[in-house]
Amino acid sequence: MRCDPGRRVWLFDLDNTLHNAGASAFRHFDVAMNRYIEDTLGVPAQEADRLRAHYWAHYGNTLVGLVRHHGVQVEHFVRLTHAFPGLEGELAAHVHDLAALKRLPGRKIVLTNAGRGYAVRVLRALGVLGCFEAVIGVEQMRCFGDLRPKPDARMLRLLAARLKVPVQRCVLVEDSLMNQKAAHRVGMRAVWMQRWARGHGHGPERGARLRRRPAYVYARIGSLQQLHRLS
Repeated sequence: MRCDPGRRVWLFDLDNTLHNAGASAFRHFDVAMNRYIEDTLGVPAQEADRLRAHYWAHYGNTLVGLVRHHGVQVEHFVRLTHAFPGLEGELAAHVHDLAALKRLPGRKIVLTNAGRGYAVRVLRALGVLGCFEAVIGVEQMRCFGDLRPKPDARMLRLLAARLKVPVQRCVLVEDSLMNQKAAHRVGMRAVWMQRWARGHGHGPERGARLRRRPAYVYARIGSLQQLHRLS
């Protein structure tokens, strides 16, 4: 059944969805997280790298593992790993994508596993912060006090409830297949953004067959302009 596009709730990932994070933030995140793990847990560099990768693979988010197994404070982690001096000068996005985003009907929300302050900084630099009614960062993705960022299905259901919309009205636009699978599981539509996936895939989609659409993905797009054609 078709729904009114103007009543849709678009949930946008940030990195490698709204901008080319492979050319900017992704070059900093792994280094910053490794350094944080080394300093906070007192482990050597090799072990820090192993823990970062292990928790990401197991939980879909390194921070979740650090919180659950090492008592790391979310705000402390975000503050020390998201500084990135000079980030604004490295940001790269597609001007037609950003223009299409501004014209897209419906409610628009950013839902990112990065810190909220970093997300606001990126969106402001790209000139699209005003497009979104809310920017939800990893610090805000909690369920009953527990940190549950993407791809946690419970968080997605709770988010729809807080927005006072049925999950079927929500569309998650993402570069991460892991997060799209969770969205599909709760009844949301999942759209795979592939504009920057080839060179800078950052998860199981790295090296994935980009022409194959998994069953849980509603649509594959190479630009945000294509969202206007989805129904």
